Amino acid sequence: MSEAARVAIVTGAARGIGAATARRLAADGRSVAVLDLKESDAQRTADEITADGGTAIAVGADVGDADQVATAVGQVAERLGPPAILVNNAGVLRDNLLFKMSEDDWDTVMNVHLRGAFLMSRAAQQHMVAQNWGRIVNLSSSSAQGNRGQANYSTAKAGLQGFTKTLAIELGKFGVTCNAVAPGFIVTDMTKATAARVGMDYDDFKKAAAESIPVRRVGVPEDIANTISFLTAESAGYVSGQVIYVAGGPLD
Repeated sequence: MSEAARVAIVTGAARGIGAATARRLAADGRSVAVLDLKESDAQRTADEITADGGTAIAVGADVGDADQVATAVGQVAERLGPPAILVNNAGVLRDNLLFKMSEDDWDTVMNVHLRGAFLMSRAAQQHMVAQNWGRIVNLSSSSAQGNRGQANYSTAKAGLQGFTKTLAIELGKFGVTCNAVAPGFIVTDMTKATAARVGMDYDDFKKAAAESIPVRRVGVPEDIANTISFLTAESAGYVSGQVIYVAGGPLD
């Protein structure tokens, strides 16, 4: 199979970083399965891709549900071909200070970020191993280094870094690389929700963030998609087990 023809799955691809990544991989020539909790939400991104001449399908699945994941990956293999690229982007926020954080706040974030990445990777890797070629990219975050009000999210994103390095060790001999991308401040619905949580106007929130970033701007989803494009290319075959911070400069 030619590199460009390889099949990619992007989770949480209805909007934000996931949608930008799906569009970028399609522009790279990939056939893309746009996966989100609701197929109708994923369909919008898939339609954008096909309108631009790409190949995409929309798939609805809860990444935290093993049966739904198995069905979704099987559907992708049947409709597009065996997946060779997986981008574990699906995520949720349930921010709160520790003393106000509920068990459900904790469990929900762990279920989507960590269990979801585990289930999707487990289901997809068998197809990659059979092809002796694969790329897994997990979305971590600069919050992995700790962030007030995000004990659950920070823990999940740090956990994904360990998960990434372990998969790189286990799957490398099968031609499969695994890396993580850790975004800094990116303009998405999630950062808008964070601004609302701390009671700031979103434009003021972005301006304040930009002033602390060395490149003096906040990031956009395409900044992350561009990095993922590189990591999923044939030319990145010697890059594995790495966490790449895409944050406009070094972090303290």
